[in-house]
Amino acid sequence: MSTPPRDLEELRARADAIAGRALDELSATYAIAFEGREGATTKGKTGELLERILGASGGSQAVHDFPTLGVELKTIPVDAAMRPRESTYVCTLQLAEADRAEWSSSWARAKLSHVLWVPIVLGDGPARVGVARFWKPTPEQESVLASDFEDALGAVALGGVEALTARTGRWLHVRPKAASSRDRTWSIGRDDGDWIATVPRGFYLRTRFTAALLHDLAATPE
Repeated sequence: MSTPPRDLEELRARADAIAGRALDELSATYAIAFEGREGATTKGKTGELLERILGASGGSQAVHDFPTLGVELKTIPVDAAMRPRESTYVCTLQLAEADRAEWSSSWARAKLSHVLWVPIVLGDGPARVGVARFWKPTPEQESVLASDFEDALGAVALGGVEALTARTGRWLHVRPKAASSRDRTWSIGRDDGDWIATVPRGFYLRTRFTAALLHDLAATPE
């Protein structure tokens, strides 16, 4: 594993150095085990590979992937035209704390405050690393993300977790996030605030937003 980068310039240089290279080639060069070529089934492995090469040290802890830099690493599988193949996971939605959650102090906001997007280009040949881009939300973008967050948490706080669908939210939406269909967590119910057991949820960025970002970091797609 590479040592953590000292600053943003070093992180950028590392990301630039692997642009255009195949994942299999990188795994061999850095002696890091990596299996599979399809983005959906090996996304976790791809993320781990890039984390180790770039020197991310956050791991599964509740910190950024690059803690000293405050930067989050997001690998994103795309086609040859840079169209994302799937929505991008942001973080778990803390259902039990929905009535107290605020965007300004949320983990979702912290995770999206500074992102290094690394496209993984999938096609007929080997999966390759695309050109990485650093992104910080513009005030206009953050306003939309904050509104999406507040709408989702407001619905949960009022007992509407089961009525919350992936259609809610312009760019940031909520989907089930569980290792197994049997997994459950607690949320506020509709009946006098009673607690109910429900499937864990997570925040995800819609593909239309991430697709726009990969072409224009200040994009505000409808």
